[in-house]
Amino acid sequence: MEVTPGLILAMWASGMAGGSAVVSHWAIVGAGYSWLTAAVVALVGGATVVAAGPGYAMAATGAALLAGIFARRRHLTTLLFALSGLGFLVVATRDGGVIPAFTGTIVLGGMTSEMMLGHWFLIDPKLPRWALQRLDLVAAIGLVLDLAVVATMGGFGADDGVLIAAMVALSAMTGVLTVAVWFSLREPGYPGVMAATGLSYLGVLTTFGVVVVGRLLLAGL
Repeated sequence: MEVTPGLILAMWASGMAGGSAVVSHWAIVGAGYSWLTAAVVALVGGATVVAAGPGYAMAATGAALLAGIFARRRHLTTLLFALSGLGFLVVATRDGGVIPAFTGTIVLGGMTSEMMLGHWFLIDPKLPRWALQRLDLVAAIGLVLDLAVVATMGGFGADDGVLIAAMVALSAMTGVLTVAVWFSLREPGYPGVMAATGLSYLGVLTTFGVVVVGRLLLAGL
């Protein structure tokens, strides 16, 4: 495994595109949300193109832009986001391997998509909370799977105790945040959603730490 900026960016873009496809499929938001997420995915995708080179990254970025252009056609938007996510995942597998790239994509995508959808409640407070809960569950499952991959592939057998300690601490913090988000969403009233969104902000940061440190351990650095 080679830990590169292109690997991390590709997993992040893939996760966001996949999350956007899922939210579009749920048909709970309008075109505005797809415009927002398409722009964010394309922005990260552009950075991925620079870091990892053209090819699949460029095609995936183009698919995300098309998803934004056709945002009023939900089924087409969902398909384009899904294709974008798949394209970025292919890019991530080149440096990170299939399984580590997949689990990293899930945890990053779940947490970041939850954070972005939480912000959309400012536009439409009547959105269903179950959508945020499901994305939170995806992030939690992704975290468990990613930890399992790092453990089974020998990451915790590395000689660097500092990295191992950082991985354990970041994973614990991320786990606590996913639980906190879940219970915040059970609180009545809009403040519960605001709290969950704020916690997911922190969750994105700790999730990045989990993914990056986990790949460093797998690379034996």
